[in-house]
Amino acid sequence: MSSRPVSRPFSGTIADRIARSMPDLTPSLKRMAEYVLAHSFRAATMSIDELAAATKVSVATANRFAHVLGFSGYQGFRAELVRGFEAVLAPVERMRDELTRKATSAEVMAASLSDALANLESIRQGLPADTCEHVVTAILDARQVLVAGFGDSGYLAGMLAHGLELYCPQARSLAGVGGPSHGARALFRLTPRDLVVVISFPRYVKDSIIIARKAKERGARIVALTDSPTSPLAALGDLRLFLMATSRFAATSNSTLLAVIEALCAAVARRAKNSVKSAADVTEFVLPWLTQEDRIA
Repeated sequence: MSSRPVSRPFSGTIADRIARSMPDLTPSLKRMAEYVLAHSFRAATMSIDELAAATKVSVATANRFAHVLGFSGYQGFRAELVRGFEAVLAPVERMRDELTRKATSAEVMAASLSDALANLESIRQGLPADTCEHVVTAILDARQVLVAGFGDSGYLAGMLAHGLELYCPQARSLAGVGGPSHGARALFRLTPRDLVVVISFPRYVKDSIIIARKAKERGARIVALTDSPTSPLAALGDLRLFLMATSRFAATSNSTLLAVIEALCAAVARRAKNSVKSAADVTEFVLPWLTQEDRIA
């Protein structure tokens, strides 16, 4: 009698299916099962060839593993494995799709720029006028403006704080060398007169959501810069700007978000009192650090 494992039509999670099949698995299939259980996220990113290579089995064996777990083929197995990781894996899948197409470096660069242009045009056409006015007013009326963002958004938070500091009594980024816990210390003295701008896009960083929640508990107003009403940040925002920032080559198009940040700073500068004088004063102050060509009188 053959000891070859037989495909079963049972359902359940990948872990459930593996647990039920484990007693009947051959050594090579058991090796695959153990790898998938220990590295489920990594396995979810792999093609059948990549998973076969990682577990030192043939592609045919990898396909048989999917059948043993009750799937019609590897694609069905991988689709189930991806379930729950969709948002996190979306950038990986987009990049995988792009890498199947032949393209020159110039074409790839052009495609990335096209993504940013499409995002910005969508944002430009859909800017909610009332919300934009309320956000600018909230920034200018605040006793202090704190900007929170971590991961890639930490750099964007720094740019926004830098752009606002000319026009606000106090504007600073909570992203720094001390990490989120150090930034959180600034929340302890928040009042309802303060504003916290939180930037969070897929993949959402948990620290940004915690900061927003704690700031709200202290009574500060929250401006949420995020991608959609389903974002975990959306429900915490008193004011929300939903910004399309998709990219074929990364989790988020940071160039899109930077352009929006510059646009927001421009709107604040337009409404701020003495904005020209502030800009002139700062320029005069930093003049010794600016390189100028020698001029002959």
